[in-house]
Amino acid sequence: MLKQLKANPMAGHEGRSLGFDLGGTQVRAALVEKGTILARASARTDVGGGPQGVMAQFRQLASEVCKQTGFDAVRAVGMSAPGPLDTEAGVVEHIPTLPGWDGFPLRDRLADAFDRPAVLENDGIAAAFGEWKYGAGRGLEHLVYVTVSTGIGGGVVVDGRLLHGRKGMGGHVGHFRIAPDGPVCSCGAVGCFEALAAGTALGERAANAATRNPAGYLGIQASAGPIETRHAVEGARGGDPECLALMAEEADLLGVGFTGLLHLYSPQRIIMGGGVSRAFDLLDAGIHRRIRQDAMAPFKDVPVVPAQLGDNCGLLGVASLALSMVGTDS
Repeated sequence: MLKQLKANPMAGHEGRSLGFDLGGTQVRAALVEKGTILARASARTDVGGGPQGVMAQFRQLASEVCKQTGFDAVRAVGMSAPGPLDTEAGVVEHIPTLPGWDGFPLRDRLADAFDRPAVLENDGIAAAFGEWKYGAGRGLEHLVYVTVSTGIGGGVVVDGRLLHGRKGMGGHVGHFRIAPDGPVCSCGAVGCFEALAAGTALGERAANAATRNPAGYLGIQASAGPIETRHAVEGARGGDPECLALMAEEADLLGVGFTGLLHLYSPQRIIMGGGVSRAFDLLDAGIHRRIRQDAMAPFKDVPVVPAQLGDNCGLLGVASLALSMVGTDS
């Protein structure tokens, strides 16, 4: 079996690498060189096929992104996946949206499939690395990246180093408690940051508002189909008072969670990514208002900014981390 190497985030990132992203609804691949995506491809995740079916998808996606340039120039491969993952051992602990993956040695299988050094990384940490190296975190020594989408995840850079922690599981920023009660989180606890402030939670509050007020904007939208997070955003952009109130509540909850992260990690900047970040213009003022109100004095002026790389940050991040394994020089 191909020997596994440990990634060194401070190493150079020259050469080409493949970045993969494993999600519950979509799998993606990108061919990357010098922080630029040369080609990318995606497919709907073969959930029913389990690990073997999905690995076959990754081989097919690799063929697609390398069809113009060939595979010979690829020096390493990296996989970004939700967790929890034991990235030190390269093993999937549990992915709630993907049954049958518990205990799967994903890093070794990736290395075997492509005959290249391989790295497995939590999707939040991979995205944090991408934004640090190529996006809104360039030049910083301390940052927190938070993705706010179906759930809340992220990654942390402290003292110019990517934080991994025991088993590589550091940076589960959605799973600290910000309320003594409230909705049950996907992790099973009550009152987590994710349970209260993820896009899913915003969507549920919007759906409840539609039920309470069937004559309002959201109530009218509900007659055409299920209410989702985007309806609250669209209504707020159109000036609907109910939707504006929902977005103000979301901004306040994000501000509460971000204040906790400021106190925990003392970053120079918090970078917000994920689907909800596309409404950052509606959230910006409320997030910073809560931070100014609740943060200790030295933390009040730390900015929260939107991510720059969109959904490419994880692919770029994990491809770059994979290159750092093979000792390239800048």
